[in-house]
Amino acid sequence: MSLKIREILANFSRVKVLVIGDVMLDRYWWGRMTRISPEAPVPIVNLEKESFVVGGAANVAANIKGLGATPYLVGIIGDDLNGEVLANSLESLKISAKSLLKIPNRPTTVKTRIVAHQQQISRIDQEATDNLSPQDEEIVWQKCLDLLNKVDLVIVSDYLKGLLSDNLLLRLITTANLSDKRILVDPKGKNYQKYKNATLLTPNRQEGLEASHKFQIEKAGAWLITKLSLEALLITEGEDGMTVFEKKKSPLKLEALARHVYDVTGAGDTVMATLAVALAAGGDLKTSAGIANIAAGCVVEEVGTTSINFERLKREFY
Repeated sequence: MSLKIREILANFSRVKVLVIGDVMLDRYWWGRMTRISPEAPVPIVNLEKESFVVGGAANVAANIKGLGATPYLVGIIGDDLNGEVLANSLESLKISAKSLLKIPNRPTTVKTRIVAHQQQISRIDQEATDNLSPQDEEIVWQKCLDLLNKVDLVIVSDYLKGLLSDNLLLRLITTANLSDKRILVDPKGKNYQKYKNATLLTPNRQEGLEASHKFQIEKAGAWLITKLSLEALLITEGEDGMTVFEKKKSPLKLEALARHVYDVTGAGDTVMATLAVALAAGGDLKTSAGIANIAAGCVVEEVGTTSINFERLKREFY
């Protein structure tokens, strides 16, 4: 391990990150596929067990915690059993759920994945995607303001579930910039104008191409940085690794490092969390992206939503 990376990793435990975004509960139904249903051409799965892990912005926070840093999580849940399970799951990871706003008559976002023989065969989503009321949005904003001075960096994890309105994003980005806090965004949708003036975006390849209306990664990256006044951009490309863009610099291509890819669920969350922590720990973008790339390679070798942990990551550098 190089001295530079050793020093960055040693600083992980000092990092504090505000994560604001769409939290969700990832539920897994594990079983065996026994035969095809006589009622329709679909597999019959014999359910053997059920498990839960935190997902979305909550998984970003779990990755940050796993790296030894401190996450402060702001989001919304429903006043329902799934919301309780999600909050309890966070607390079991020693991540505070006190800044999650509980909203009556709005379901907690749940993604139920049916897995047979280590393969995901179906997913069932429970969610609401309508925007928050002005009153609830103001409560969320105040929670962010209360935490902003405690952290080194801000992550926005957008899954288009109604939390991150254009107005809330504008306030977050503007205030973070005025406070000299870097703000990293995992974007969704095709309207990236709402992320203008953020420090860095981490779209995947398809998202980056669609948002820029380009057909090549290099052109998409250059266009997005200029159009959105970003400092940098990291485009994840699945089995092809990732490409890092900075103003007035040539793109940097990082090859994927996973030996056996079993499940990419949550890999983007791991990239975002590790990149943010490494940057806040003193890493430059190139080095931090390299560490994030290695972390992603670790989690895709596991089945299901998996967060990185510090010891697992550190072993990759020896």
